[in-house]
Amino acid sequence: MTNYSKITVSNEARTELHSALSLTGAEISINTLPAGAGVPFVHSHKSNEEIYAVLSGRGTAVIDGEKVELSAGDWLRISPSAKRQFSAAEDSPISYICIQVKENSLEAYTQDDAVIE
Repeated sequence: MTNYSKITVSNEARTELHSALSLTGAEISINTLPAGAGVPFVHSHKSNEEIYAVLSGRGTAVIDGEKVELSAGDWLRISPSAKRQFSAAEDSPISYICIQVKENSLEAYTQDDAVIE
């Protein structure tokens, strides 16, 4: 048994990594919307915040009715209860990673959690 999981992601519209990488503390998805397309629903969460990283392209997120412009290199954190919906720009596709974790669950990070050997 190994202490890691590895996959190669293809060019699917959405790839969820939870099961593929046996994740135990987060859900991560890789998403691509073609130019002019949008996620067909508005959603929020009960407990999980979402962190988005825009990999390429441009688009918008509508968060609690506020339109937020997005482009490659942008990072966005959204509280669980916020209502959100994502769309690609009319003239540009958008690719992004979504990391979903339980809000306020991080107990230690970076140097506080590292074990130097």
